[in-house]
Amino acid sequence: MLLTQQQLFDNEERCLASYALRSSQSRGRRYEEAEDPYRTAFQRDRDRVIHCKAFRRLSGKTQVFVASYGDHYRSRLTHSLEVAQVARDIARALGLNEDLCEVIALAHDLGHTPFGHAGEEAMHEVMTKLGASFEHNEQSRRVVEVLEQKSSDYLGLNLTLETLEGLMKHRKLHDDDKTPVVHSLEAQVVDLADAIAYHHHDLDDGLRAGILHYEDLSQHLEIWRQAIEDLDFSALGEELFRHVSINRVISLMINDVIESSHLSIEKGGVVFPLVQLRQVIGFSDKVQQRVDVLADYLGDHFYLHERVTSLSARGQKVIKTLFGIYSKHEKLLPFDVRRQFEHEARHIVIKDYIAGMTDEYALEIYDEYRDVL
Repeated sequence: MLLTQQQLFDNEERCLASYALRSSQSRGRRYEEAEDPYRTAFQRDRDRVIHCKAFRRLSGKTQVFVASYGDHYRSRLTHSLEVAQVARDIARALGLNEDLCEVIALAHDLGHTPFGHAGEEAMHEVMTKLGASFEHNEQSRRVVEVLEQKSSDYLGLNLTLETLEGLMKHRKLHDDDKTPVVHSLEAQVVDLADAIAYHHHDLDDGLRAGILHYEDLSQHLEIWRQAIEDLDFSALGEELFRHVSINRVISLMINDVIESSHLSIEKGGVVFPLVQLRQVIGFSDKVQQRVDVLADYLGDHFYLHERVTSLSARGQKVIKTLFGIYSKHEKLLPFDVRRQFEHEARHIVIKDYIAGMTDEYALEIYDEYRDVL
């Protein structure tokens, strides 16, 4: 059997809820293109993201630990893949468009700096002094609209408007934009999936690194106690116990989002794809409270641990130093980067270049220039 684009549209009509965004109803792209005979618009968006350079570089960018810290710790790439998996599971259960959720999830961190959130904060501090700002969601959109290129006719990947809007869904840091934005339920799903994924893997990475401890989790976190209530540590052994218990935590969160969101959709009478300034996808009150406690606990005992903060401090120093070096010695920038000075302010070009670096490359350049200048 051969599935054409039209048959894929027909499948969406049969399988998706009334409030899901259908590929056939996409508002299109900024630059008009011929349709693909065997893929929907959102599937093409996903493929373009996966094949772009910024996506590949995510494998060398920090989640919490620097990418070179160990083979099993998460990078921005593995985080993005985990967000996509969680988002697809939630979307499937709620009858939403999985393909749209997947591409938003895969693209949501394309604009992240090296060295994780510490790197983002350092870049924002530098840009603020220059009368600008930095926020990774904004930068992700800039990556797919300007910095990546798939055609000689225009800049960017020419993604659909629905995907571009989804990339702006979870703006938290430095967000003073009060302009009303219409967000799809798919974008809201990715927002929750992002939180679920990093809570899940930060527990795993923290325990694996010996920064978090099982006894403390049991003492302080109700969601952890719920997950391990019938597990025997001595029978399973440390590694399997960690694996099973953390999988149970993520399952508790995913299942609660699905059930709570379904109730919210029904009670709110949601029947159309777009929801303006209204959060429909979310946890139940009970689980939200437990997730909030988990987030606070990770903030105090993992992100602020000296082993993490020491890596973060070094990353921030690298970003600020490189920015200063390139600002004073622009000829150190690659020729193709310097050419952008014809079209963009210098601090924007330098910001784009440094934000695109992997951890390892940024450290390599920092060590090279520090000894020279």
